[in-house]
Amino acid sequence: MTIPRLPREDLAAALEARRELGPDYDEAFLESVVTRIEESLDARARAEPAPRPRRPEAPEAGGGDDHSLAMVVLSLLASIPLSAIGVVNAGLPGLLFVCTMIVLLNVTYSFRPRR
Repeated sequence: MTIPRLPREDLAAALEARRELGPDYDEAFLESVVTRIEESLDARARAEPAPRPRRPEAPEAGGGDDHSLAMVVLSLLASIPLSAIGVVNAGLPGLLFVCTMIVLLNVTYSFRPRR
């Protein structure tokens, strides 16, 4: 369905007629133009579909109120001294143990049940 438009030729002819008739007919001219504009706007409003209500969007993984980024940053900060302690006390197995525990902590945090 096409939206009706105000024909420019009609408005131009009405303006020319207003000039010929003089200032005595200004009120009638304005009423005529306003009526045509209102009719055009009403037709457009009927032709346009009503906006659909927005559905609430599901929060994306790792976003919203989720504190995953903070958990990752804190894990990285904690891994520095913990890995140093693990290497000094147990060598390579100590380092692997610390890294495994940090990875497990982050994985279990990311798969925890959401509220």
